[in-house]
Amino acid sequence: MTHSPATSEDEERHSASECPEGGSESDSSPDGPGQGPRGTRGQGSGTPGSLASARGLQGRSMSVPDDAHFSMMVFRIGIPDLHQTKCLRFNPDATIWTAKQQVLCALSESLQDVLNYGLFQPATSGRDANFLEEERLLREYPQSFEKGVPYLEFRYKTRVYKQTNLDEKQLAKLHTKTGLKKFLEYVQLGTSDKVARLLDKGLDPNYHDSDSGETPLTLAAQTEGSVEVIRTLCLGGAHIDFRARDGMTALHKAACARHCLALTALLDLGGSPNYKDRRGLTPLFHTAMVGGDPRCCELLLYNRAQLGIADENGWQEIHQACQRGHSQHLEHLLFYGAEPGAQNASGNTALHICALYNKV
Repeated sequence: MTHSPATSEDEERHSASECPEGGSESDSSPDGPGQGPRGTRGQGSGTPGSLASARGLQGRSMSVPDDAHFSMMVFRIGIPDLHQTKCLRFNPDATIWTAKQQVLCALSESLQDVLNYGLFQPATSGRDANFLEEERLLREYPQSFEKGVPYLEFRYKTRVYKQTNLDEKQLAKLHTKTGLKKFLEYVQLGTSDKVARLLDKGLDPNYHDSDSGETPLTLAAQTEGSVEVIRTLCLGGAHIDFRARDGMTALHKAACARHCLALTALLDLGGSPNYKDRRGLTPLFHTAMVGGDPRCCELLLYNRAQLGIADENGWQEIHQACQRGHSQHLEHLLFYGAEPGAQNASGNTALHICALYNKV
């Protein structure tokens, strides 16, 4: 039975132990690139490493070949908010999400809103700075050893600005409480031109509404006729995996709202059908619960949504669809390979659930 990376013992073992013995060391030295009042600068980012060792390696190609195979990768992980740096071992075949859980386990202090922290790769060797996508494998991101052990940062997700000459005063004016409320109004009204204008000025769309806890993108994902706004937000620096206060991404919200067009747009823009909420559940799990347009379910499955995700009671998507009588969703789940004999924590299969809840 497959579980989310946050709860699966098999994947945790597969990605090395969460707190590997002898695999962590901390110091209090300054950590990497600076950060403006709202976003992350994409250029001028420093990477720790010895200048002498870098000179000694000049003329040698130290980047990892695409076909290279390693059973373990070592990274220096800077945590700017805690002023710490740790050295950790990771399985290169683990997802970034799993690597993130490993970093969290290694922290000696707690962080707020940890679901919206991510692994950040500073600009180096001609590559732009970026946050690593949660559902990709660690080995899919090529690393350079020219400055010693590769360096990543564990930081709160903000907009990654490509320009270096940011007007700090203008950014501060954009991010007042009134300004952010007005931006959410534009999102909800679907006025993509006004949304684009503020994004062009440098507004960071990765924030929570103080009242609802929604982000601009999660709000757009639940709003009819918002496809153009969704595209504008994503192209303007919104992280698709940035979660609302309730732990859901925009894909979760679109699935719960039965908003198939928004779901399609988010997937087309690079979103993953396997993002996890704070319970480790995916958009597919939620669409099996809420029912509605079965195209949402089929769309997620077509885009390789993982089957067999289980909640804290061992209920999988197939159990949820049966309990609620969502027959078309059940058909899609079975067609794409859901295990009809999968048991929940009480030992009940989907057929048992149908009988228990009189869904025939």
